[in-house]
Amino acid sequence: MAKNIIFYAPEGAGKTTQAKMLAEKLAIPCQPSGDLVRRMAEIDKGIMGDICRETMASGHYVGDSEMFVLWKARLKDPEMQSGWVIDGFPRNLTQAEFLADKLDKYGKKVDFVFYLKVREEVSIDRLLKRGRKLQDGSLHDSEELIRERLRRYQAEEEGVLSYYRAQGVLIEINGEADINTVHQEILSHINA
Repeated sequence: MAKNIIFYAPEGAGKTTQAKMLAEKLAIPCQPSGDLVRRMAEIDKGIMGDICRETMASGHYVGDSEMFVLWKARLKDPEMQSGWVIDGFPRNLTQAEFLADKLDKYGKKVDFVFYLKVREEVSIDRLLKRGRKLQDGSLHDSEELIRERLRRYQAEEEGVLSYYRAQGVLIEINGEADINTVHQEILSHINA
């Protein structure tokens, strides 16, 4: 049976790592939200590409309306029809409701939302160590930009968690544990 799984967490919690590991284990596609944005920035020479490039250069998040365009197209992709793992979307309640509406139209739903809990200082430390660069070679992850993105994430977090908690699909995981421990705990929920 197809599983539709979301990883929700602040940046630096390890959600992309865990999402990719789980997708590989379940043999379904993994779609990090950031990859959609980066791909659009690379291939699109129009307005969407400009918006994605400008947003990435500023170190902020792409707006809801642009994310809806990207996700609407991706969710229609035949590859995504037999289950998926998404990371980095939805980021807020509006995006969660958009996703639910789109899935409902396809007769689908979200089966699991894994919330990787980490303290802010752990996120910052991990992101600074990662040192992700922008296309021009400048640093994407300055401490100031990281703190700004985390502040914006935290402002939306409770709305998203409450939404999925009410649906009975939210599972909280200690994202500060080592990678394999986190992975095994996620698998235990999938296999339960």
